[in-house]
Amino acid sequence: MKDVLLSVGIDVGTTTSQVVFSNITIEDMSNGLTVPRVEIVGKDIIYRSDIHFTPLTSPTTIDAAALRDLVGLEYRLAGIDSAKVRTGAVVITGETARKENADEVARYLSGLAGDFVVATAGPSLESVLAGRGAGADTYSRERGAVANYDIGGGTSNFVLFDRGEPMSTSCLDIGGRLVRVDRSRGVIVYVADKLGELCASRGISLGVGDAIDIATLRDVARLMCEILEMSLGLVPKSAQYSRMLTEPEHDVTLPVPIGFLTLSGGVADCVAGPPDDVFAYGDIGVLLGEAIAKSPELARLPRLPARETIRATVVGAGTHITKLSGSTIEYDAALLPIKDVPALKLTTAEESTPEAMADAIRSRLDWFTAGDQRGLVAVAFTGPQSPSFKQVESMAAAITAGLEPVTSKGMPTIVVTERDLAKVLGQSIRARSAARSGVICIDGVAVKGGDYVDIGAPAAGGAVVPVVVKTLVFH
Repeated sequence: MKDVLLSVGIDVGTTTSQVVFSNITIEDMSNGLTVPRVEIVGKDIIYRSDIHFTPLTSPTTIDAAALRDLVGLEYRLAGIDSAKVRTGAVVITGETARKENADEVARYLSGLAGDFVVATAGPSLESVLAGRGAGADTYSRERGAVANYDIGGGTSNFVLFDRGEPMSTSCLDIGGRLVRVDRSRGVIVYVADKLGELCASRGISLGVGDAIDIATLRDVARLMCEILEMSLGLVPKSAQYSRMLTEPEHDVTLPVPIGFLTLSGGVADCVAGPPDDVFAYGDIGVLLGEAIAKSPELARLPRLPARETIRATVVGAGTHITKLSGSTIEYDAALLPIKDVPALKLTTAEESTPEAMADAIRSRLDWFTAGDQRGLVAVAFTGPQSPSFKQVESMAAAITAGLEPVTSKGMPTIVVTERDLAKVLGQSIRARSAARSGVICIDGVAVKGGDYVDIGAPAAGGAVVPVVVKTLVFH
């Protein structure tokens, strides 16, 4: 049994925005005599949009109407009906995620992009998506630890993969669009605040209205390149280094040594093949690419060619964000698709006994309260290996008791486990009267506290549901 999911990836970046459409093929790989084992067996990009400059109405505001028109145009050019889209992501990235109306724009676009498309932003997720789009995860399955730096207009996103799995992520406020120039007037028209502070700490004078001086801007690009080198442990970190982290608590960590490096993002194209005009894009992206290409420190890391550069994030969003649930699951199809469900993640200790599980769920519900309204939540936990029926019954009782404040208001019971127990657990929950508003119980999906979950309409004849785990972070 095969099924094909039409997926969209929409990346709204600091400098550019783009759209890709992909077909994700899933197939039941079991022998027909066992329970279904549905896997993703193919990912084929069927349309790549042009690369558009992200429309802004001011330095702090995205032009939502113009952006929607741009995306709508690409749907028409691709011949895609939004109602046919079954999974994917709208990813607002880089400095754009910090615009005043970023969350409003995400909701605006998600309505255009079909019933099951997520609107998400966050440097950690962006790092992983770009790394997968660049192929660093695939390389790491063959070669060990592979890092990817996705260097765009406003940020540089780092991810380290080992054997295909992301080991660490980080993000720096380093990018080619942090200084913008007006060639017609010969002046600098924009300098990002953090970069201006960094330059001042090194005695480099850089301000709006200054005349374009290529020697000075080369020094600025070299300074940004040094921050990248510091993050990888290639040179000692300066006092200003931590200020350039997008999230100061999330520095680059290297649990295993980097074996190889890939580069993606728009600046990566300027490393490999820069245009003749260093100000071709009205910024210093070309100069930053030049500094990276000439860096002897970065040259110490063996380089692998990225499979995607400027399109890495959008390809990652369109083809790598979707997971499949396990095949032994329990759900009410009428409840699906469902989006933006916050995960109430239990710790190992909290899932150790029924009493601890029920108490933890009840106490955490306050985290998801709006006024006096209990919000929809998904109880998430690892689950025991090969549980007995008595254990499953105890867990069902604990979840039912803990979620009573939610289900009493007519909301469904939603459970996400890592281990294979959703079918019998969901049936046990359904047998209890508290589940009168419906049940969605899926397994084979790992989430963290603070994640949100989107669960799509059933696929492969109802054997699985597509799942997207995301972090909604608007700075």
